[in-house]
Amino acid sequence: MKRILLLTAAIALGTAAIAQQGNPGGHFIENWDTNEDGQVTLAEATERRSDIFTTFDEDDDGFLSASDYAMFDEARANDHANDGQGQGRGRGRGHGQDREGQGMTMDFNDVNGDGQVSRDEFMTRSKDWYAQMDRNGDGTITTADFGRGNN
Repeated sequence: MKRILLLTAAIALGTAAIAQQGNPGGHFIENWDTNEDGQVTLAEATERRSDIFTTFDEDDDGFLSASDYAMFDEARANDHANDGQGQGRGRGRGHGQDREGQGMTMDFNDVNGDGQVSRDEFMTRSKDWYAQMDRNGDGTITTADFGRGNN
């Protein structure tokens, strides 16, 4: 069942990516703004991170293992490829992985360094990740937090 959800999510993300090309941050807002008001609050981001954890915790044991993370990383890479990042469209800005991606990595979320990420670790890091994403510090993430000068 989770694999079907992953496929459905990947198709939805790819469709959103195509629709948002040329609009820095538009793809992120499309996927994380659950009430569609043009901004992502900490509550929305926390809810989506919970959904992501549930989706990729393949064996439902409350941990993202190395193999769970491999699937998660592949899905994120495919999503970013569909969004045009790293393909000469100015999204990558030559600085490596974006802020959104950095906050999703095992390195960022494995707080105790045991090689797996518990739900508690993943959710606890939500505030830190959100602060990285909210570049202008206004308490919400909008397209103004993306693009030139906001990396």
